[in-house]
Amino acid sequence: MPIKQAAKKALRQSFKHQERNLTYHNKIKDLIKKVRNLVSQKKTNEAKALLSETYQALDKAAKVGVIKKNTAARKKSRITKLISKA
Repeated sequence: MPIKQAAKKALRQSFKHQERNLTYHNKIKDLIKKVRNLVSQKKTNEAKALLSETYQALDKAAKVGVIKKNTAARKKSRITKLISKA
């Protein structure tokens, strides 16, 4: 455990940041999983409806710094390609 006051504050902040980052990661993961399941069930219209929500979550995570900009772009591209193939 940290002894100095600044180290204690840094530990508190890191836990808050970790929690916030996990919410972004989990939301992205859940949305991508839902889209993949819909595509595998041949429900492309519902998957297209979820696409904008997924884009929004990826862009927000990239903006905040949870994931990198190119990672968000890559994930968006792969999801779009998956839906368009189906």
